[in-house]
Amino acid sequence: MGEYVAKRHWGISVDTHTILRWGIVVPVSVLLGWLFSMWHVPAAWILAAIIASGAMALITGEDLKVNRKFYGLSRGFIGIMAALPLTVVSFGQLVGYLPAAITMSFVTIALGIFCGVMLHRQQPRDVSSETGILSMLPGGASLMPALADELGADYRYVALTQYLRLLIVSVSLPAVVTFLDTPAGRGGDLRLEAETTWWIIALVLVIALVGESLGKFLHLPAAAVLGPLILTVLASFFLPEGHTLEPIYAFKVIAFLSIGWVCGGGLSLPSLKAFAKQLPATILSIAAVLGLCAATAWPLMHWLNISYFEAYLATSPGALETVLALSAEGGAGPVVIAVQLTRLIAVLVIAGYLPQLIRAVGKFAKRR
Repeated sequence: MGEYVAKRHWGISVDTHTILRWGIVVPVSVLLGWLFSMWHVPAAWILAAIIASGAMALITGEDLKVNRKFYGLSRGFIGIMAALPLTVVSFGQLVGYLPAAITMSFVTIALGIFCGVMLHRQQPRDVSSETGILSMLPGGASLMPALADELGADYRYVALTQYLRLLIVSVSLPAVVTFLDTPAGRGGDLRLEAETTWWIIALVLVIALVGESLGKFLHLPAAAVLGPLILTVLASFFLPEGHTLEPIYAFKVIAFLSIGWVCGGGLSLPSLKAFAKQLPATILSIAAVLGLCAATAWPLMHWLNISYFEAYLATSPGALETVLALSAEGGAGPVVIAVQLTRLIAVLVIAGYLPQLIRAVGKFAKRR
């Protein structure tokens, strides 16, 4: 690629080669993200960033690394967004649905773990246990690459697999629910609508910046995500009525772009070949997860005396934004968000302690 000139500004080394590459990747990512959003493509900004940074990494044959502090801020925004649904469901509603939600959540999580282990066993050199399991855990697609990065898993493979499932779920959900009877008129709109002020923007920035430090101080797994998540929930109790900590659209775009840049910037021909090698098994695993989630909706429907429409959305493995939009449009009750949130929390806890769990299972297997 030729030599590049390195300069230092305020004690930071900057090379013109990296600046040139980012000077191309950033505007291309923004343009593609805007177009994909206009076309209603699922995970538009993340997909756009993966394409732009991935193309640059493949063309130049070099990784395109994202600044760690910038990525830390972005993961803080992700933690805040993951916490927001927790702030709009009452504690009483969550407790009432908890037994059924926990049962169904762990059934689908267990299948995801099983499929992830099978992926690892099929290609142990290409897919580690952590990578396989994080790739197959249902829900939390935007969180999984960030968790994979912290846990030492292959975040590129995790991202490609998670967003492939997200694409399949997002495209199939609207088509499937058109054939289901909706409980129109039951339940309210689950979308967050609140006033955004300058101090809300400032508070969101502070939480995103200091959340990781809090998480590390508390020895939380995946501190960069769980720290801001906990801070957001706690801060929401003290907000005036009509206000939420929902990040402004620009912060969301930054967060999604950073995820895509981290995943795409590390792409290489060997990593793509490894993903392609696993594609049949990956698609089969995704189909199995989708099928079981649809099956678990039947007992959930009878357990909670709700419609299959609500149960199907509640057990959908991902695409939370699409789920909430369809839920609000069809008049679904709070069970949808309660079950989805219960599973999201369970996934975060399990994913955060994944290395310890894998070691424990390994020791148990050796004793047997």
